[in-house]
Amino acid sequence: MIPTISDFPLRAIDKLRYADTDRQGHINNAVFATFLETGRVEVIFGQALTDAGASFVIARLELDFLSEVNWPGEVEIGTSVLDIGRSSFRLFQSVFQDGSPVAKAVTVIVQMNESTRKSHPLTEEARQKLEKLRSPALNT
Repeated sequence: MIPTISDFPLRAIDKLRYADTDRQGHINNAVFATFLETGRVEVIFGQALTDAGASFVIARLELDFLSEVNWPGEVEIGTSVLDIGRSSFRLFQSVFQDGSPVAKAVTVIVQMNESTRKSHPLTEEARQKLEKLRSPALNT
């Protein structure tokens, strides 16, 4: 199944900038990581997940490019939680332009203690919030 933006519990929009284009005239592949960040921010900060004295870091990012993106316009970013661990969680995201998927990604995010620089367990409240961001339609 190819997901649509409506399959995702969280959605965000990024405006494409002329400066995002590359020599071939489409959006540079490095900008896709910025699109994914827009979606991650909705999860981490929009849901107020961070425990006191901790922060979130990316442990893994797997990104598949499906189609080029062209300027001008905007992209929509859909984000869903796949798995929740002791101190980490895994996100599935898709980027869409004009309703068509142009990229998909799986990201592992770990909560890190800012003093010890080691993993820091998620609070029960954070786990409950993350659980609500799962989508049964997205089994990747």
